[in-house]
Amino acid sequence: MAPSAITSDTSSAGEAAASDNRPRILVPEKVSAEGLALLHKLYTVDTRTGLTAEDLIALIPSYHGLIVRSETKVTAAVLAAGSKLRVVARAGVGVDNIDVSAATGHGIIVVNSPSGNIAAAAEHTIALLLATARNVGRADATLKAAKWERSKLVGIEVGRKTLGIIGLGKVGMKVARMAIGLGMKVVALDPYASADMAKQAGVEALVESLADLLPVVDFLTIHTPLLASTLNLLGEAELQKMKPTARVLNVARGGVYNEEALLKALDEGWIAGAGLDVFTAEPPALDSAAARLAAHPKVVATPHLGASTVEAQENVSMDVCTQVLEILRGGLPTAAVNAPLIMPEEYRRLEPFVRLIERMGGLYTQHFAGGRGGMVGGRRFELVYHGELAEISNTRPLFAALVKGLVSSISDAGGRDVNIVNATLIARERGIAIDEKHVRNDGSPALHASLVTLRSFEPGGGGTGHEQVIEGYVSGKVIFISKLDRFAANFHPEGVLLVLHNYDEPGKIGNVGMVLGKHGINIKFMQVAALNREAREAAAAAAASSGSVVDGPVVDTGDAAKEALMILGVDGDIARDSEVVRELGEAEGILNVSLVRL
Repeated sequence: MAPSAITSDTSSAGEAAASDNRPRILVPEKVSAEGLALLHKLYTVDTRTGLTAEDLIALIPSYHGLIVRSETKVTAAVLAAGSKLRVVARAGVGVDNIDVSAATGHGIIVVNSPSGNIAAAAEHTIALLLATARNVGRADATLKAAKWERSKLVGIEVGRKTLGIIGLGKVGMKVARMAIGLGMKVVALDPYASADMAKQAGVEALVESLADLLPVVDFLTIHTPLLASTLNLLGEAELQKMKPTARVLNVARGGVYNEEALLKALDEGWIAGAGLDVFTAEPPALDSAAARLAAHPKVVATPHLGASTVEAQENVSMDVCTQVLEILRGGLPTAAVNAPLIMPEEYRRLEPFVRLIERMGGLYTQHFAGGRGGMVGGRRFELVYHGELAEISNTRPLFAALVKGLVSSISDAGGRDVNIVNATLIARERGIAIDEKHVRNDGSPALHASLVTLRSFEPGGGGTGHEQVIEGYVSGKVIFISKLDRFAANFHPEGVLLVLHNYDEPGKIGNVGMVLGKHGINIKFMQVAALNREAREAAAAAAASSGSVVDGPVVDTGDAAKEALMILGVDGDIARDSEVVRELGEAEGILNVSLVRL
């Protein structure tokens, strides 16, 4: 068995926060321990049920993550109080209890589990369908009350009956397949559904309107989110169009049926019954329409059990906890509600490019800006996607990766606070302007199918002058830097790097090796990156006319065209202001030394 979540009482919360510097996650509802077990090694997880709204606002400033189900209301006030909050996870599908707009405004990712409880919701729909058809609820209640009312509880068979489905998504489609297995005929209403997929699933017809659907169905089930367009989707006028023998089902969201209208439809005999799992207020308030529906003799009511199976709770817990784990350590979610959805197959395709672009951003800040923010804030960047990569429309993860890389060495959080929701906000706060450019089929070599170019310009430079360039590419899953400013390179951006700008003369490598050896620094790999052809020609021309070296100190020789970069991957504890960096920088022929940690 997986370990249980950490539980603590209100009085110990402050003490725990003070004694544990790890990121903290609050779980105010019961969430399956199988998922929470994923978080315990890296984070402090506090399961604290029974919190009031005031309790939640008081506690949330200490937490970096919040995992809820359907009962906790994550309001704008809660989100505003969560100064450290980076992710709110809904262990389920609907996020009606979360103020998603407010979360986005604070740069907080909201994730859910859109597929973890599909089977459970579909099965419960079928359970209510059969229960309403055979009066299971009333039969059970009367028998427990020592009554034998067999003659009053005659039901109907569902075979050869018509089931109408509004919303033919994953749950709706699974319900359709199950109903067809029971011998039912299925018709559906969903303007976004694929007619081919519906036909393959056995759905007899996709109708265009409620007017086409309601008069012909014997059972009606709705599987849509609660939106402005679906709130009170079925009212008195719609219910009056149905057969008096029809029954309606709701395992989606309270509010898609107008509860007052549904109550009247049952009392007036417009329909024969209802199977309800969700209500506008849960639990229903005393004497409310929801409470009267739950107690109605023609209704089979359950207390929001659609996702309440052991398997579904484990599935959604594992799903959202995995996403929380990734977000808090700087990764990407697979089901962000307030950002473009990243499907697993899309993430697998983007993942090496996310790593590449993050490393390019880190390399830029540490090499060109020396690890300081002065040459990052206020500059304009251009991120260019070439070839096949240019065909990808959802580049938000790539944009966020660049922002994360640019700020990782100059922020207290090391870039871990950057995500696809707040990347634009963080870039704006730091004065970083980023343009994305897609270059498709430019006739370049095949390498450009996986090439990314990062250019940086002075503010107001209009794209000319003082341009700095980094290019990289992906080969399989391995990432490489192929160009660093004016130099052609081919190295793997990982670990601790020393980048030396020098004259390519005999003895340089040996001198550098001696300095590193003196300080006990081991060289893992080394590469000499020469000027590319255009840069060699420009440097030679500049040296011939003025005796100066581009990007280097003024010299009185014509050796500018012999400039090179020496890129060293090293082992050892090196600080930017360390003696080894100072000695390398003072060595003859060394123009500049950059220490880069990636």
